[in-house]
Amino acid sequence: MTETALHPLAGVVARLAAVLDDGFATGLLTAGPVETSAALVALERESNRLAALQSRLLAHATEVRVEDMTGAPSTAVWFANATNTTRAEAHRRVRAAVATEERYGALAAAGTSGAVLPGQAEVVVRALDDLGEGVTAEIRAEAERTLVGFAHQHDAKALRVLGRRILDVVAPAVGEAREAELLAREEREAAAKIRLTMREDGHGCVHGKFTVPEMHGAMFTKMLDAIASPRRSHLRNDAAHGAADDTADDTVDARPAWERRGQAFVELIERMRDADLPDAAGAGATVVVTMQVDTLTGGLAAASLDTGHRISPGEARRLACSADLVPAVLGSKSEVLDLGRSARFHSKPQRIAMLLRDGGCTAEGCDAPPHWCEAHLDDPWSRGGRTSVERGRLLCWRHHRVAHDPTYLTETLGTGKLRFTRRV
Repeated sequence: MTETALHPLAGVVARLAAVLDDGFATGLLTAGPVETSAALVALERESNRLAALQSRLLAHATEVRVEDMTGAPSTAVWFANATNTTRAEAHRRVRAAVATEERYGALAAAGTSGAVLPGQAEVVVRALDDLGEGVTAEIRAEAERTLVGFAHQHDAKALRVLGRRILDVVAPAVGEAREAELLAREEREAAAKIRLTMREDGHGCVHGKFTVPEMHGAMFTKMLDAIASPRRSHLRNDAAHGAADDTADDTVDARPAWERRGQAFVELIERMRDADLPDAAGAGATVVVTMQVDTLTGGLAAASLDTGHRISPGEARRLACSADLVPAVLGSKSEVLDLGRSARFHSKPQRIAMLLRDGGCTAEGCDAPPHWCEAHLDDPWSRGGRTSVERGRLLCWRHHRVAHDPTYLTETLGTGKLRFTRRV
């Protein structure tokens, strides 16, 4: 029986495996910073070359139809099954490999030398493919050479941005029209993809996801970041996160950005004015909080929203302080004793007067500035209080929640500040 001669590439792979075995067997104890850094840079370059060789083989695999060995529908599917790569990743890599080998020789050569990373190569391929059919071969070749040159100084993320504007560099006259066409197409496609889905989990939370155009995403992010700034967000943690006395450095917030933005999203919803929204059934988008009079005066009975949801008494009392929600207070026979009206809430001149007087949050130890605060009445309406500057004060978002939280005791100090102490 005659043995089939092995392709020389099999010997290359075998030698490579042996070299890697030697590398893993080498001790690192005596490797200092200089040797370690030099080895890392050199190894990264060679791993890029190895990735380029694999990309070349992937493109060749489509020509020899390796998928026929197993009956797979495509080279990408065969590669995914053979290497446990996800199908999406396999398809992406095969497409990039074929494009590089068939259309972009300068990019392929740069990969062979290790000058271009695999991720950079995929970005360059995508940018060149996006130029469309109307670009001449000369302009496309110049764009390819320019992007390969950019890859020496820029990572894949920056290269993606440069790729979108490459025609402005190599063919300015064409680039302006091309960019306008590309942006218009992307905007049309983005508008068709707009989605927002939400679902309740039955345990007090609503989960959702959305897709919006890039511009609106940037606007939304800017709104949230204005509220979620690390310099102020430590003042807005929920009372459950710790004592009410804020003594931490206000330049540091250990919470991740997604948590700070989530808190900012909640605050943005509560701050949205009814006047800024269209009418719904003649009543605008006003949320009505219905509660028993005992709840408003400190009772433990839950309150209801006109949406059908239930909230805790502490949250109901806090919301009753907001002019953007209407508290409907019921007596023992469920008759409406009071329906929130604008006179119950501090006017703009009154808020300005408190701003000038208080200078910020009036909770002990809190340094939140006045424009981060909400108006609060020391004597609630339910206890005969009246809306006035004298009996009102500024509290930051967090301390306003604490003030209506029954798990805290409130004490007015001689300085006029409020001290909050968690009940034992």
